[in-house]
Amino acid sequence: MTTHPTTPADTAPLPYGTPDTPRIAVRGEARIEADPEIAHLGITITARGTDRRTTLDDLTRRNHHVLELLKTYGDAVEKTETGTFTLTPQLHDKGRGERIRAYHGHVHLTTTLTDFTALGELATRLADLDLTRIDGPWWSLRPDSPVHGEARRRAVQEAVQRAREYAAALGAELVAVVELADIGAENTPAPGPVPAPPGAVMRSAAYGGAPDSAPALDLEPRRQTVHAHVNARFTMTRPVL
Repeated sequence: MTTHPTTPADTAPLPYGTPDTPRIAVRGEARIEADPEIAHLGITITARGTDRRTTLDDLTRRNHHVLELLKTYGDAVEKTETGTFTLTPQLHDKGRGERIRAYHGHVHLTTTLTDFTALGELATRLADLDLTRIDGPWWSLRPDSPVHGEARRRAVQEAVQRAREYAAALGAELVAVVELADIGAENTPAPGPVPAPPGAVMRSAAYGGAPDSAPALDLEPRRQTVHAHVNARFTMTRPVL
């Protein structure tokens, strides 16, 4: 008697069910709205001048002033990060040669706050500084927020419920889960800071703020929407047809 070696294709499980062990494929979805946990502000500090060293000194001084202001808010400011620093010479439009007319310097910072009661006051104080632009706020959940886990759990529960309803419609019962595929459980809008709506961007005056301290903005946190989606496959008992 001649025997043939068993190939992986001979032993691999079928990607579909059989009359005795049918399969059910369903999709589970969940959508949760939650209050944001953190807020981000974008800060752009600018300096201009005809002398390179003077421009750099002004930029350094203003950057230090902003950092010191952020430190006065203590634990309300979770972290501050420097994005980019640029010092660009601006050449004369007319004439030959590389004649420098002025220097433009920029420092970009991003600060993250957890205390929203201090956010409005800090935003207006920053916007009141010379040649300082403020963008935001952008609201978001933390990547490890329990809201994400809750959305995934609800998506799985919905998938199981759907599968049970399909099986019950055929007079059958679920037996086992054979596949669970995560096809996306991310914060919506896209991960990272949520862009502020038009008109919510705050900027300082071009050359200095108002003589009196600006009143604190009344900022309402933007609710965050978390979506979760899952594909699931189950086996069920033989239907009663």
